[in-house]
Amino acid sequence: MTILSALKTYETALNANDIDSILELYGREPVFMPQHAPALIGRQAVRAGYEQVFATIKLDVQFTVHEVEEAGDWAWARTSSAGRTRILASGIEVAEGNNELFVFHREDGAWKIHRYLFATTQPRA
Repeated sequence: MTILSALKTYETALNANDIDSILELYGREPVFMPQHAPALIGRQAVRAGYEQVFATIKLDVQFTVHEVEEAGDWAWARTSSAGRTRILASGIEVAEGNNELFVFHREDGAWKIHRYLFATTQPRA
């Protein structure tokens, strides 16, 4: 799987609340760094983080890939996302937008997300 196809698969899985498909994209020792929260370290913590996210919101976003750089078995991608988020508790929809940084590591010949960090471009009031 190429990095671009991994990012597209991530976008699709994120919009579908598909935690299993998301975790397939992560490597053996992932770190997920969501905004306004401590880093989630390890596969169980990353799973729990996505479970919490999907219990509170429903995303409908599209990613734009701005750059991808590879250096041996390491790579990074800078993306942004934009779309809508439905807050499940209230049913309210709000604009969604983020800047994202993905660090990939090649494991057993496949690119895997090693680190993932995002920050909003659409702060909620």
